[in-house]
Amino acid sequence: MRRLRLTMNSTIIAVIIAATLTFGTTSCKLSSEVNQNSALTQTETTTLITEKEVSDAQKAWGDGIVKIGKVYLENGDYKSTATEHLNEFYNYQEGTVLFKPTLASVKQFRTDLPGALSYFIGGNKNYPEDHGFAIKPWSAVRWENIGTKVIGNMAIAMGNYYFTPAKGGEEVKVEFSFVYTKNKEGKLKIILHDSHLPYMPVDKHQEN
Repeated sequence: MRRLRLTMNSTIIAVIIAATLTFGTTSCKLSSEVNQNSALTQTETTTLITEKEVSDAQKAWGDGIVKIGKVYLENGDYKSTATEHLNEFYNYQEGTVLFKPTLASVKQFRTDLPGALSYFIGGNKNYPEDHGFAIKPWSAVRWENIGTKVIGNMAIAMGNYYFTPAKGGEEVKVEFSFVYTKNKEGKLKIILHDSHLPYMPVDKHQEN
């Protein structure tokens, strides 16, 4: 009888120990999952883009285009100014940027910084059609967003922007679609730049 009681006690103790270990392991897994989910939520909150950030970035981009032209008129180092502009607003540091400028028809799609730089200031023999859009120059850039859609760490903005010639004249209306993302430092950067002149009917082409 005593031996039977000892056996039963040993069995009960073994069951209690096993249950304790199982509960502890499950608790650790649940705690780990909660921590991971919390970290993901915190990351998503940190990288979420707001419409105000997009509009602020657009205004700064326009000011940068005006600055390139101003430096050009003053016979300054407009090439360095344009390079700084590209590094400031476009995410070339972390990968390819899809760049389709307005006034290009031969090499209209650019995927590297030299191609974008050529469009802004010209002078690159690989892009003979470029005459330097930013050194026209312009005195102001006005934005008219039709809509901005935010998807996690990405924002898409579409609309018209208007360029005022520095030497006077009417605004030039251009259609745009820009895609933004935040880099590792949390700074908003362009990863797609797509712009076009508005459609002109065939009869209007013939009149011109």
